[in-house]
Amino acid sequence: MSQLFKLEVKNTSGSTMATFENFSNDPINFVKDGINRNDPTVIGVLVGVAVVIFTIILLAILRGGRNTRRGLLLVGLCDSGKTLLFSRLVYKAFKNTHTSINVNDGSYTVPTEKGGVLNILDVPGHERIRPQLVDKYKDTARAIVFMVDSLTFSKELKDVAECLYNLLTDKVISSNRTPIVVACNKQDITMAKGSKVIKSQLEKEMNKVRVSRSAALQGQDNSSNSVVFLGKKNKEFEFSDLKGLKVEFVECSCKGLEDSDGDLKELYEWIEKIA
Repeated sequence: MSQLFKLEVKNTSGSTMATFENFSNDPINFVKDGINRNDPTVIGVLVGVAVVIFTIILLAILRGGRNTRRGLLLVGLCDSGKTLLFSRLVYKAFKNTHTSINVNDGSYTVPTEKGGVLNILDVPGHERIRPQLVDKYKDTARAIVFMVDSLTFSKELKDVAECLYNLLTDKVISSNRTPIVVACNKQDITMAKGSKVIKSQLEKEMNKVRVSRSAALQGQDNSSNSVVFLGKKNKEFEFSDLKGLKVEFVECSCKGLEDSDGDLKELYEWIEKIA
């Protein structure tokens, strides 16, 4: 038994050595011969190699696409502080602003070694033109800053929730997994609501929006198949349940108690992270 076992090991080892020798001498013919013989080992190796190559190519494409998206969209209702934030980022200064119907476009150099340059796009907040401009620039968006006026938030809650809901259910933004931060502005004012309160109230209001939108879609042929469903079905809406999209909340003050002062620390840190 001992001699037989040794012989089998020797033969197996010799066969393996011969196989590697054949492959190293003529790999192309070795593979062709393996395919013709339906050799499961050769076919398995080929499938494995193909999967690895496909994965590498796919990752390269995805990373390449992300690297070409250098836009940082500033979106929100009118008077939420988008244009002042634009001035802080692009001009590093406080500037008196007014409601505009045009997109402000400028550059911001991220102060990190690998940060690079972001194209800052201040999208007007007027509801008649905002959706069209978001559609125009969303393909270039690396990330979105959704500005909220923390002082007037309670009375604007419904409009804020619907605006954010439209962003989150956009198929391009969803498929690109565009990071979104809700910047709770005007925190320098005493009566401003904090980010935790804003997040909680937004979740409740967006649940209402989701219910009403879903009801409106019932009975429309194939309409539900083209809409991104937010959160989990049969569960109250929560930002933590979003699939593929990450929504974060920060507190900031674009103006500050004095015109020269602003508190954008949390927002700057978020921008550095996504850049």
